[in-house]
Amino acid sequence: MNRNRPSPKLSISCEKARLTWNFLFPRYPFINQPKGRTKSWVCCTPITQARIQIWRIQRPGRMDGNEGRWSLLPDSLLLQIFTHLHYSDVPIISLVCKAWHRVSCDEFLWRHFFYKDFQVDPSVPIMPGRTSWRGEYRRLVEGTPVVETQTISKHDHQVLHVSFSHQGDMFATSSKDGHIIVWTSSHPAQVKYAKDMKIHSWKYTQFSQFNSTDTLLLVSGVHFGTYNSTSGEIAVFNLERDFQLQCRVLNKPYDIFGTWYNDQYLLSGDLHWLAHLVSRSVIWLNKASQETSSEHDAILVCLYKFYNRNASSVRTILVANCLTPDGSIGASEGVKKAEEDEGRTVEKEVVEKGNPPSHRDLGVHQPVSTEGEKAYHPVGHPSVYTSPITYTKDYRKAETEPTEGAAALDNNVEMVDEKERGASWRGGGGGGREEESLDWEEDQEPSPPMSLAEDCDKFLIFTTGSKTYSPHQIGFKRIKKFTIPTVLEAGPCLRERIQQRDHQRELRELGLFQDPNWLDFNSVADRFDTIDHLIDLNGHIIGMGLSPDHRYLYVNSRPWQANCVVESPLSPPRIAEGIDLHVIDLTNLTEVGTMLRAHKAYTPNDECFFIFLDVSHQYVASGAEDKHGYIWERHYGVCLSRLPHKDVVNAVAFNPRDPEMLITVSDDHMIKIWRSRRRARALGIDPKEEGRTAKELRLKHPRPTPPPPSEEATLFSL
Repeated sequence: MNRNRPSPKLSISCEKARLTWNFLFPRYPFINQPKGRTKSWVCCTPITQARIQIWRIQRPGRMDGNEGRWSLLPDSLLLQIFTHLHYSDVPIISLVCKAWHRVSCDEFLWRHFFYKDFQVDPSVPIMPGRTSWRGEYRRLVEGTPVVETQTISKHDHQVLHVSFSHQGDMFATSSKDGHIIVWTSSHPAQVKYAKDMKIHSWKYTQFSQFNSTDTLLLVSGVHFGTYNSTSGEIAVFNLERDFQLQCRVLNKPYDIFGTWYNDQYLLSGDLHWLAHLVSRSVIWLNKASQETSSEHDAILVCLYKFYNRNASSVRTILVANCLTPDGSIGASEGVKKAEEDEGRTVEKEVVEKGNPPSHRDLGVHQPVSTEGEKAYHPVGHPSVYTSPITYTKDYRKAETEPTEGAAALDNNVEMVDEKERGASWRGGGGGGREEESLDWEEDQEPSPPMSLAEDCDKFLIFTTGSKTYSPHQIGFKRIKKFTIPTVLEAGPCLRERIQQRDHQRELRELGLFQDPNWLDFNSVADRFDTIDHLIDLNGHIIGMGLSPDHRYLYVNSRPWQANCVVESPLSPPRIAEGIDLHVIDLTNLTEVGTMLRAHKAYTPNDECFFIFLDVSHQYVASGAEDKHGYIWERHYGVCLSRLPHKDVVNAVAFNPRDPEMLITVSDDHMIKIWRSRRRARALGIDPKEEGRTAKELRLKHPRPTPPPPSEEATLFSL
């Protein structure tokens, strides 16, 4: 076998080798084809050509007396030279000689590339559990889902939501066409189940969630009705019985969405107006399998009743495992602080698209922007927003010291370990020992998302408000472990209830019975449950997502303008065009991270809709109204890429078993499946194909134009 014949594993062209050489050594320009060596030079590999160039400048008689021999060049100087290269050139030049290979693997070099290219704050250390900056660079380049591997246009209307099963083998999409569709996660994705919910008087489907064993699917939707109707419904489908409809539960307002409490019970909501701008929100615990064999089976339990003032209500409920012991969080402290803040000037510290919110029954409309105020821009603003996530010291400390509760729950979860080699990251292939050491280590898949435990307390998390109808607060209620009743308690019969109603009517006529004064909370407080803790974000909350370990809550909100005053509950302050991301530690209910104005939304309060986000072990993703989805790295806080659509991106979802797979859904009726470069190559998809890869926000460093070859170099021959 001719050793001079180019190896197919070497992908570096002679032109690229020439540019790299001329950038490093402009005094000795690279010779494209030495005189008298036409045939042999063409047969040489680029690495061999580079070695010839080194020999050329080291030959006796070629030095002018000011340069030392190349072999004596210290590693520190080589390291300084290599910092001017592009990261993709480093694995290539490492094959030139042993000295270059040693310097190219230096962690200081890759640390320099990492902070420079990804614009990471130098104060942020390497991710806990990681030891190689080179491996971290590779993870963010090769492991981030930025390659569009499939585009699906099955829905006929705006796609509002997407969710994955816990095993990652299925995902479900909800749309304004009224359909709920379950897909396989394999490539290419195919329809597994589909159901048209319009036959049940649904206007559209808006949300879905798999239970912890992936046997049931919760689907939330909006009923047909008048424009001001806020009535919704939850349906549960059995995935083991050919997508059979198992039960239907009323849900009001519809933007409570609903959620699983455990594997067989779900939560829904109801709303009752009591007085002017005063209402009662009821959280119901529902059995997913509502048998009709016995009328005495308990299938519905009232869990909580909350008092709502100023036209607000409970919305967007979540359930998370509680990782802290009982009593560690003060119940009255957060609520008292929120009540004291009412009426103050709101100061924000520096730190008919989609699915509209359910305040339409109030008949409110956002006033038109007045002169001097900046009106919102149309969808499609061309600017790029790359603000990082800024964490507090407490968050950084918690990264290295996980809570005992999370560790105990994680011990029961099986680790997923995938073994792949990133051969394409090597500059060449030669089969030698040096080349094998350039293989990149494949990331081990972290633990799958934590399931809702049966033997510990839980947190009920929801959005609400106190100053206005728009949800600007996050409420927390600890659900202590209790036994769910299975037998329906026998209450008063119909005759007894009629007699009680008639007796109250007689007392009212005699003036001896007085209706409760619902406007005075203190007089009726004993009829409601208290909220343990409130966090006021001073803005319109449009999305929430839990981290897989249930430790952190990520929240999308559109902040109110600085120094604004809430003059009326029906006239909330104008909201900003940028979306803020807040990170809340659920062990102490404090905000430990913020990201200001990182992605865009333009609609006013009365047209504001939900932008769902998702969190994996390593990444955070969110939709936006600027026709893009966004991906951030959780630890370093930097924005990695923008995933394009033709309209508003309503929701995103990571595959819980493979965070290198992400799905985005949009108002353009499209479902896009994104995978990492290495996953795409494994499927036979070329990431370099035009239009395949999303816009990455990693800095590009163009090389300077090389100087023209000198006459001396042109006439030189070996």
